[in-house]
Amino acid sequence: MDELVERVDDQDRELGVVVSRRQAVQEGWLHRVAVTVCRDGRGRILVHRRSEELSRFPGLYEVVVGGAVDVGESYEQAAARELAEELGIRVLPRSLFTFLNRGGLSPHWLGVHEAVVPDAVVPDPDEVAWHGWLTEPELRSALLEWHFTPDSHEAFSRYLAFRTARS
Repeated sequence: MDELVERVDDQDRELGVVVSRRQAVQEGWLHRVAVTVCRDGRGRILVHRRSEELSRFPGLYEVVVGGAVDVGESYEQAAARELAEELGIRVLPRSLFTFLNRGGLSPHWLGVHEAVVPDAVVPDPDEVAWHGWLTEPELRSALLEWHFTPDSHEAFSRYLAFRTARS
């Protein structure tokens, strides 16, 4: 069954309308997606390749772990749920920022989080075909050479800008 999401406006306010994520994507309706940049204790960033069986961006690489915010969930709750589903870990990611992302399959609000996670994650093989840990310089090179999802490019660029502004 397709996920149910809440439609939101261009200010990220709920409209009181519940639709399937598939319909939101097809119609270009704004909805919410939560993602997390995962770092290990040494500061490396988790990168993974999506399963070929996934309907959205099969086989592409991602810098973030995440998915749609379900009806009644906060961005933080959705980010934590997605980490448990996709990586088998239970951590509370730290919310960093949200932005209106017009890239990808359809426009959506993207809540970006960060979490320090164990090196030994156990990805769900239905979601993740491969994963590895990259340093920021390695990841910058990979973003130029590998095929990443549109969200990965936009979210990681904004993530780096956010970190730079905070330091």
